[in-house]
Amino acid sequence: MSVRLSDYDYELPQELIAQRPLRRREDSRMMMLHRAERAIEHRQFRELKTFLRPGDLLVLNDTRVLPARRFSDDGAVEFLFLERLGPKRWKCLVKPGRKMRVGATAKIDNVTLWVEKITSDGERVVALEKDVDLYAGGSMPLPPYITRPSDEKDAARYQTVFGHAAGAIAAPTAGLHFTPRILSEIPHTFVTLHVGPGTFLPVRSDNIAAHRMQAERFSISPEASNKINEARRIIAVG
Repeated sequence: MSVRLSDYDYELPQELIAQRPLRRREDSRMMMLHRAERAIEHRQFRELKTFLRPGDLLVLNDTRVLPARRFSDDGAVEFLFLERLGPKRWKCLVKPGRKMRVGATAKIDNVTLWVEKITSDGERVVALEKDVDLYAGGSMPLPPYITRPSDEKDAARYQTVFGHAAGAIAAPTAGLHFTPRILSEIPHTFVTLHVGPGTFLPVRSDNIAAHRMQAERFSISPEASNKINEARRIIAVG
């Protein structure tokens, strides 16, 4: 297996990237890779059950996406708030970074914030003039290949139907296609992995092995652990 990033380059036409989900989650297309036959088959997600075997267990991520995206009052700076560090202090990503160097200020909802520190990963530690909940009034942090502005519909559709543990700044996208009916028909369990800022950061080295992944918070309940240990084939839903 190659560790060169350039070996994984491919062309993806912009017009093939859907900017809106289908009306029904289960109508999404599903690509099946038959490894033994080295063949690809295109099906619909609602057919997932037909490909499972006795003893299979699907493991899904029940994290819930935070409304972490905010803009400065003048619209010049986009913020992605990663976590609240304490009273009046937050960690965030900003775009464009040149506008928010150490000491730079901005306003959100007429509350002034300023950059105290820039980490080695480019994250900003900002201080606020008063303690406010920056997730209140925020929007969904859609991935960069979705080029339209986020709206009220995304508050529901950019969440899985089973997500309940708030803490992610991006959705576990493979889980977006599940519906309550599909879940009722397949054996499954849940773990919690809060998707962090590493999902938005580029791989800067052509040697994949040299890329440093950021840590992410997770939890596995005793019940989920027991189910996983007892399963024959474990299928992770990313």
